[in-house]
Amino acid sequence: MIRYAGARVLQAVGVLWAAFTVTFGVLYLLPADPVQLAVGANPGVAVDPAAVAELRARYGLDKPVWQQYWTALEHALRGDLGHSLSTGQSVTGALGEALPSTLALAALALVLALVFGTALALAAAYTEQRWLRGLLTSLPPIGASAPTFWVGLLLLQLFSFRMRLVPAFGGTGFAGTVLPAVTLAIPVGAVIAQVLYTGLAGVWRQAFVEVAFAKGASRWWVQIHHVLRPALAPALAVAGVWVGTVLAGSVVVETVFSRAGIGRLTQTAVLAEDIPVVQGVVMLTALAFAVVNLAVDLVQPILDPRVRQEVRRGRGRPDEASAAQISGSGIERQGVPG
Repeated sequence: MIRYAGARVLQAVGVLWAAFTVTFGVLYLLPADPVQLAVGANPGVAVDPAAVAELRARYGLDKPVWQQYWTALEHALRGDLGHSLSTGQSVTGALGEALPSTLALAALALVLALVFGTALALAAAYTEQRWLRGLLTSLPPIGASAPTFWVGLLLLQLFSFRMRLVPAFGGTGFAGTVLPAVTLAIPVGAVIAQVLYTGLAGVWRQAFVEVAFAKGASRWWVQIHHVLRPALAPALAVAGVWVGTVLAGSVVVETVFSRAGIGRLTQTAVLAEDIPVVQGVVMLTALAFAVVNLAVDLVQPILDPRVRQEVRRGRGRPDEASAAQISGSGIERQGVPG
């Protein structure tokens, strides 16, 4: 298990390094000059070449690209992401100011996605009415395919402009966060519901389910105590992958709802080609993605006995399709009420 955890940690570190390297390369290849954009922000004002040279030297942009890369990487390892070319503020300071609002939005969105996605999958797998199951399983594809900006505008029109239940733009607290969170939660919850229902349906076909019924267990007991646990592994893996999507989706959602946060900061930095800020946002997203997926990898052996067996054999993490199924012997050892 220690070797398994160590491999997952090294994988997370590799993801962070790759995100830093790719972002640095892409931003370096941009045709525009961020220093020229910064000093020439006011049209009609003459640009002093000496000021441009001084600013370029201050941010190290006059050095060879490999030296810029190693310097930036060394500073990033110390937690120093540089300073904004537009405002001069430290990138960590700008991220620290914008992060609380986006964290509140993303956390509420993930909670809503997990709750409603899990409830929808459980209801669809539990019901024995084919028409109701068909209706419930048709909802996730609709939610996953709906454009985020369109859902946000629709919720604004209904709950803010017509019903006047929540503020339309720039709201704070729960009332100002719930609509953006629902907008982000719909596609994430839809994917979680699809994956979890597929896992539940696969586990329901296992032989140990019939054994549990033969021992007198109710359908609800079997689903909650024996079917749900092995089916959770692939759904958690998908939820971990979608953490980065939630942070990326905050750019659109915070723009639609006029909220301050990482999304607004990203939009401003991209328009100004503020390389340090853009790279800081990417690194923050990659860090969240790596940490959440590392947590999911470490939780999977606890949820799924088959994963523990593969870890002991040194095979590591199974794929999502095989994680949705589990041998009956491992579940039967949990016991069912007689």
